Amino acid sequence: MNTPSDRKYTQSDEWVKLEGDIATVGVSDYAQDALSDVVFFEAVVSVGDTVQAKTQIATLESVKAAADVNAPLSGEVIEINEDLASSPELVNSDPYGKAWMLKLKVSNPAEYDALMDAAAYEAYCAGRSH
Repeated sequence: MNTPSDRKYTQSDEWVKLEGDIATVGVSDYAQDALSDVVFFEAVVSVGDTVQAKTQIATLESVKAAADVNAPLSGEVIEINEDLASSPELVNSDPYGKAWMLKLKVSNPAEYDALMDAAAYEAYCAGRSH
């Protein structure tokens, strides 16, 4: 399992990379592996929307399941990765790069500190089964 140490993770398998007050959000390698072949991505928020941590921001569908993607942090949506709608398979091939889902202008930076680092997330995933 690939778990980059330059970001934080949620128990619902999202990752967030914080640069200043801008958070880039996606789903983890563990999540894409559990979903299998991702065939559909849809953001359920729009640029300019304000979202709260742990609320749904997108839907992913694979050949075997559908999954909600939740905001790891509260903030304003400033960008959505429109490429994922036409190339949802990027979630499988590049979950930490080209398959980022959206960017948020963070409203409560303290929420970031409460998320798991890579080591804690790997330990959390090791205690679960697909």
